[in-house]
Amino acid sequence: MFDYDFMVNAFVAAGIVALVAGIVGFFLVLRGQTFAGHALSHTGFAGATGAGLVGIPPLWGMVGFALIAGIGMGALGERLTGRDVAIGVILALSLGFGLLFLHFYTSYAAQAAALLFGNVLAVDQPTLWGLLGLGIVSLGSLAVIARPLLFASLQPELAEAKGVPLRLVSLMFMAIVALTVAACAQIVGVLLVFTLMVGPAATAVRLTTRLGLGVALAAALALAEAWLGLTFAYYSDWPTSFWITALSSGAYFVSLLPRRISSTIIR
Repeated sequence: MFDYDFMVNAFVAAGIVALVAGIVGFFLVLRGQTFAGHALSHTGFAGATGAGLVGIPPLWGMVGFALIAGIGMGALGERLTGRDVAIGVILALSLGFGLLFLHFYTSYAAQAAALLFGNVLAVDQPTLWGLLGLGIVSLGSLAVIARPLLFASLQPELAEAKGVPLRLVSLMFMAIVALTVAACAQIVGVLLVFTLMVGPAATAVRLTTRLGLGVALAAALALAEAWLGLTFAYYSDWPTSFWITALSSGAYFVSLLPRRISSTIIR
């Protein structure tokens, strides 16, 4: 399958996105903000369709809208936790705008399914470089705020007492999540962002309590699920997003088993 350039591009793109999604997703799960990440993906859908309306690449429209929404959510600081109703309204409004943009640009409607469910096999070289740039920026920014982010995630009251700027840390982290969501949508679509961002991270959190090992395990699981999903899709002719989702869900369900049994299965 590596004789085809589109498969090589797909594996490279999936590898970049999976590593970033696994690492960023671990902190997203740790902070209990998974629903906010889901809302950002729908905001990205509106951005992508709006970009098609004005004639720019969908990836950059998705990045722009998701980044604005992420910064807005981050500006709420730690108060974001528990605001499911407000986030749900943003999610629905974003989909509504996406449908509105499609209404005015009907020739773009054929690509709506790819935005919703992903089409990693259609990744071209410019998109590949864009994903690489997003990955470098996301992981580089995460490395800068990793220590205060971890402190604020585990002990927010103590972190605030020690002078950690919780609002700024939250804002920067949600901006990073927005960039990661935009990248994930190119692989699995806006409706299945949880597959790469939350599934592997949630599995890793259940399998280990060690921070470093958890981050590494989340990234490794996301990478394995993305590459195996591509491989299974090539040989079965079933959608790639289905296979990645099935593998991600399967790994999480295994982690729900008693620890001794799940550890034996993973070995």
